[in-house]
Amino acid sequence: MILIDADILVYRIGWSCNTESEKTAINTIDGFIADLLMQLNADEETSHYVLYLTGRGNFRNEYAITAPYKGNRKNKEKPVHIQALRDHLIDKWAALVTDNEEADDAIAIEATTHGDKAVMVSLDKDFDQIPGWHYNFVKKRRYYVTPEEGLHFFYRQILMGDRIDNIVGIHGIGEKKSAKLLEDCKNEQDYYNVCVEMLGSEERVIENGRLLWLRRSEGQIWELHSA
Repeated sequence: MILIDADILVYRIGWSCNTESEKTAINTIDGFIADLLMQLNADEETSHYVLYLTGRGNFRNEYAITAPYKGNRKNKEKPVHIQALRDHLIDKWAALVTDNEEADDAIAIEATTHGDKAVMVSLDKDFDQIPGWHYNFVKKRRYYVTPEEGLHFFYRQILMGDRIDNIVGIHGIGEKKSAKLLEDCKNEQDYYNVCVEMLGSEERVIENGRLLWLRRSEGQIWELHSA
């Protein structure tokens, strides 16, 4: 099963065609998806693929205490053809629209359900917390994340936060420092303890965890040992 992050496609194609006509933008995204399926040795007619778009509402809003979730995006400009592209993906490609959660969550749930029979297609690094097959369509790279690697990455995220989503981490801690801080951890409790020490409270760890965790089952809210 091919699970495609269509939010990424809408924005990438939208911005690349921002000064072009709506028809050009639609033709471009159609060609992009067809090429993407070819890269994955898939066929539009016979292969099982699903495109996902984020809809209205997000459960994370109620868990964001330190800063509003994605509050830094409110006044950001969007591509001119974004709605036309979304509508086209729904009409032609049967894209699924998620409500009260993100497309990322729906993809993660399906990937967890189908295991190694699924491949997650995105450029979003957040997916690296999900065990299984991944495909980066820019680098044309297919790679595998083990459960241990996924858990390690998730706790690094808790320390780093996410500027794009307005999730506050620890100032000065990035990719290298977060990996260094967690390198001696043997299990999830060890990861959790390091994060509590660095962030200063369990409440901050739980907040970041709930904002960053991609759901593995419907309605799931992260807590220790969710993995």
